[in-house]
Amino acid sequence: MGTKKISVASFTAIVVVLLFKQSWVVTAQVKAGYWYYDGGVDASSIDSSLYTHIYCAFAALDSNTFQATLPSNVFSTFTQTVKQRNPNVNTFLSVGGGGGRDLSQRFSTMASQSSTRKSFIDSTIQLARSNGFGGVDLDWEYPSSDADKNNLAVLLSEWQAANLEDSRNTGRSPLLLTAAVAGSNQIAPLQYYPIDAINSYMDWLNLMVYDLFIPEGYPSSTQPPAPLYNPGRLFSADEGVSSWIQLGIAANRLTFGLPFYGYAWKLVDPNNNGIFAAASGAADTPSGGSSGSMTYRQIRDFINNQGPQQVYHSSYVTNYCYAGTTWIGYDDTQSVSAKISYAKGRGMVGYFAWQVSGDDASSTLARTAYNAWDGVRGDHQQQGSPQRLTQGI
Repeated sequence: MGTKKISVASFTAIVVVLLFKQSWVVTAQVKAGYWYYDGGVDASSIDSSLYTHIYCAFAALDSNTFQATLPSNVFSTFTQTVKQRNPNVNTFLSVGGGGGRDLSQRFSTMASQSSTRKSFIDSTIQLARSNGFGGVDLDWEYPSSDADKNNLAVLLSEWQAANLEDSRNTGRSPLLLTAAVAGSNQIAPLQYYPIDAINSYMDWLNLMVYDLFIPEGYPSSTQPPAPLYNPGRLFSADEGVSSWIQLGIAANRLTFGLPFYGYAWKLVDPNNNGIFAAASGAADTPSGGSSGSMTYRQIRDFINNQGPQQVYHSSYVTNYCYAGTTWIGYDDTQSVSAKISYAKGRGMVGYFAWQVSGDDASSTLARTAYNAWDGVRGDHQQQGSPQRLTQGI
């Protein structure tokens, strides 16, 4: 068999691109947030000056064509909108999301064949380029078999190859390629992620180190929903970060996920109101759903209106508040500052929030994270016992 010759110009372009992509995550920092198009807050309301990267979520995966599709016209104006306040912000088109078993199976089917992978890959690059995005993000929740792992490896390889070819053909910088992944074995088995392919073809991973303990899975006792540490127990954000590093992903290829929301439980006894207090499932919330989920904005409204006791527990790095039979676990400024300090200490490339619309009107959590990463003094407390933030018992 003969060998295919490559021009000096093409070879040089490939080398430059690869060197750029290899060095980017070492020197850059990521202060990111996901914005959900149907989250009730317009893109124009995002304070993009508090972010370096913003993800527009979610493009859908068509079950027939396996192409990525846009569910709303707001995707076409998103980049232009957020750049008005911060011209330097980078935007991503995020594809997928938490669509349950059906969407996960759709990703699995797409990744299993060359033709459907090509449909997906070509459509994501086309949509990103035509709508002004600088990157594409894969949110497959979650690969769940050895076949998924192998097919995902091929998908990432072909995706990056198509990305670099598009860059050569257009003369534009290659798109950044990232993925939102399970942040812990508590969420999904990390063994089904192709580590070598991720290292070779992805710019970084966004670790979803939240939703570890929620009312749906733990209805009988209150829980820290996204603990950084979990003394005496297995799963935590720290466990998740360490697991990814042990699998072979360098810390400077990982971002730390911050939840701009929490969960409410209904206490069995209002006088028994600490972490792991007896509960009877999710409490009623403003959204009216059965999950107990509350945005940070809704939690602050609850605090302002109901005057609950507020506690920061630094052993777990979590906040909680309670009034009557309602108990809410969440991240406030103390938890966010401590988690940012942890991420920097581990050498991670940055952080991201799910999702920016959950923040309050003053962007309190986004501002706290931004300042904490830059070393501005915040509310970080040393690990230890609970710190009561309000008076009384």
